Amino acid sequence: MSEQRTVPETETETDTETPEVVAPEVVAPEAADAAAAGLPAPPGGSGRSRRVLAAVARWTAAVLVFGGVGAGTAAGITAMERTEVPGLATESDGRWEYPRLSLPALPQGSPRPFTDGNEGEIHHADLRALLLPAPAGAAVDPKANGGWTTRDAFLSAYGKEDRPPLARALDDSTLRHIAVRAWTMPDGTRSSVHLLRFGSVGYAEEFKDALIASEGGGVVPDILPEGAAGAKMETYGDDIDVPDTRPYIYQEPKPYGPEQIRWAYIQAGDTLAVVRQSRKGEAAHVPFQQTVTLQNQLLG
Repeated sequence: MSEQRTVPETETETDTETPEVVAPEVVAPEAADAAAAGLPAPPGGSGRSRRVLAAVARWTAAVLVFGGVGAGTAAGITAMERTEVPGLATESDGRWEYPRLSLPALPQGSPRPFTDGNEGEIHHADLRALLLPAPAGAAVDPKANGGWTTRDAFLSAYGKEDRPPLARALDDSTLRHIAVRAWTMPDGTRSSVHLLRFGSVGYAEEFKDALIASEGGGVVPDILPEGAAGAKMETYGDDIDVPDTRPYIYQEPKPYGPEQIRWAYIQAGDTLAVVRQSRKGEAAHVPFQQTVTLQNQLLG
């Protein structure tokens, strides 16, 4: 999905009144010529003939006016978006309004991560520029507004028993940087995105294998954030797939505590993205999928 952004449209339906058609006064050609010459009008046809001429003129004017109105309406609908036409609009599916996304510039001569010659699948762009921006209406965490963060701050999201093995795995995997952005939406949904960059794709995959047991034995089977130990991996099909990247999606099943947690790891070359959303009651599916998809596209 970049899928980028769908917001609710507000439609107003107006009543269009049929314009009153006023028929012009009909003057016979001979009378018009006489009047122009200042002469009395010549004897014309009967009153019935004049009435017929007047009726024809009125119908001709009406056809021209209504034809113009109809053509204008058709042209207007053709030029409008489907959601702007009353009766054809679709309700919002819950997606957030993200800014228009674009890939950051690369240093001169540097290749993209998945091009020939970049064996380490390295992202040469500034890691902070690869972070997904916060959507419209979000309150951004001033301590996590697209800057660098520490290893310990990143590990604080995990349970105390998981932090020591993960810290050792990070130390062994040539971790270079961690960038973070976090925000809260008006409905209470809290989101965070961490990007971890390693020395190469091999080191990134090594740490990913420490998190996800099914992909390499794992230090601890499928290490997930504190409070989401029972979360299960989900399959999203091709909806969020991006060439050369691999997302791993988790959802905390019922019964969960006071809030539900959704979680994703995205393996993309030398970088591992960690996306988290939580909300009191239930974390909505659509904005989570949208967030994961967009972040995945920025890394691919």
